[in-house]
Amino acid sequence: QVQLVESGGGLVQPGGSLRLSCTASGTIGSVYSMDWYRRSPGNQREMVAKIDNLGNTDYADPVRGRFTISRDNAENTIYLQMTSLRPEDTAVYYCGADERISAVRIDRHWGQGTQVTVAS
Repeated sequence: QVQLVESGGGLVQPGGSLRLSCTASGTIGSVYSMDWYRRSPGNQREMVAKIDNLGNTDYADPVRGRFTISRDNAENTIYLQMTSLRPEDTAVYYCGADERISAVRIDRHWGQGTQVTVAS
C-alpha cells in the first residue's frame, strides 16, 4: 500500500507563487508515476502535471509554462512549483500515484488534498 501526504497549500494573491509537496511512503518501490490533479467547485478533477520514474513530465495546457513538477527520489517526494497564479487556479490539489502490482494490475492512490486559494 502507498500513502501520500500533501502539504503547502494556502491563500495567495494573483500573480503570486506557491509550492506544494507530496511525500510517499509504503510500497513506493512499485510506484512508477506520480502526478497532481485538482478539483474546483462544480468541476471534475483534472490532471495538472505528471512525472514518471524517468523524469518525463507532462502538463495540462492551462498551467504549462507557469507550473513545474519535480521529484526528489531520496525524499520520496514530488513538488509542484506554481507561479503566476490566477484566481482560476483555485482548487483542491490532490497528489496521485500509480503503483504496479502485477503485469495486469495497477493500483491508483490519492492523497487527502490540499486547498489552494488565489484571491486578492
